[in-house]
Amino acid sequence: MSTTLLNPWDMQETDFPASGTPAEKLCFLLNYAVLAPSGHNSQPWLFKIDDDIVELYADRTRALPVIDPDDRELTISCGAALWHLRLALRHFGYAGTVVTLPDADDPDLLARLRLGSRREAPTEEQALFDAIGKRRTNRQAFEQRAVPEPILIALQEVTHTEGVWLSIVQGEEDRNAVAGLIALGDQMQWADKHFRRELAAWARPSCSQRRDGLPGFALGLGDLLAQAGLRAGRTFDLGHGQAARDRQLAAGSPVLAVLGTDVDTAYDWLIAGQALARVLLYARSQGIWASFLNQPIEVPEVRLMLHNLIERGGFPQVLLRMGYGPKVPPTPRRCVCEVLL
Repeated sequence: MSTTLLNPWDMQETDFPASGTPAEKLCFLLNYAVLAPSGHNSQPWLFKIDDDIVELYADRTRALPVIDPDDRELTISCGAALWHLRLALRHFGYAGTVVTLPDADDPDLLARLRLGSRREAPTEEQALFDAIGKRRTNRQAFEQRAVPEPILIALQEVTHTEGVWLSIVQGEEDRNAVAGLIALGDQMQWADKHFRRELAAWARPSCSQRRDGLPGFALGLGDLLAQAGLRAGRTFDLGHGQAARDRQLAAGSPVLAVLGTDVDTAYDWLIAGQALARVLLYARSQGIWASFLNQPIEVPEVRLMLHNLIERGGFPQVLLRMGYGPKVPPTPRRCVCEVLL
């Protein structure tokens, strides 16, 4: 039986090759890793399996040099894939040992994970594991329904467990200020023709056979509108319209939250990605959707403004909006065979 699928979203837990080799088991588990979120759905990860060890590499051929010149978001995306893999490994009854950045001479090697000994699956993680196949980046408007305070507290606690912090933006004045920074980030990014071209390069028609990038349905747009808008964006600055839409989207979201780290190194980006994955899966297990409004963090001077606004020491890494909303389909994923070295 093959341990990979053309569409990893179709993965069935019952297909786990319990009697297979360690390499076959790890290959199966990677189907869960590749369902992690990534910037522009670029899926910038590669894996190498050697018996009972899997290594995670950054695929810098899928970098976004305009919005992410330091590969900060790329590393965060790989960290999210790593946490999905760790969660799936524990779910199927393996202890697992992880070493991050194991080779100082190879910055592309982000983590090395060993299958480890058999152990009982932690029951408290069942809901998180079940949420892997349900998680989506939901860019639709959310309902005007408050997220209960105990859930917000739990979200902050799970980030603390992973060694990072989550600051919930409180108060109408601060929320409007953050929405204003998102709009400012939009305007500054869209004014750059290189940004517009990079975004358009990752846009896909909804009917595309490509298994990466941003299909029109993920942007909440029909094919004609999405393609026409992005084609125009290559030439024309549409930043003011995008800024107005994103400001409204942010201001109308029940929760705005900044996930950050105390230091700003590749190691911190990697743990931020793992914490992000845990936050998104916990939120989804509670029926809550999330999406990203990272524009203020992608523009250095606006990132500093956001840092000063939230009055929290450290470095903002991800800006999330969360709330209750309509169901959305998943964005496509490359199969495991395409990301194996």
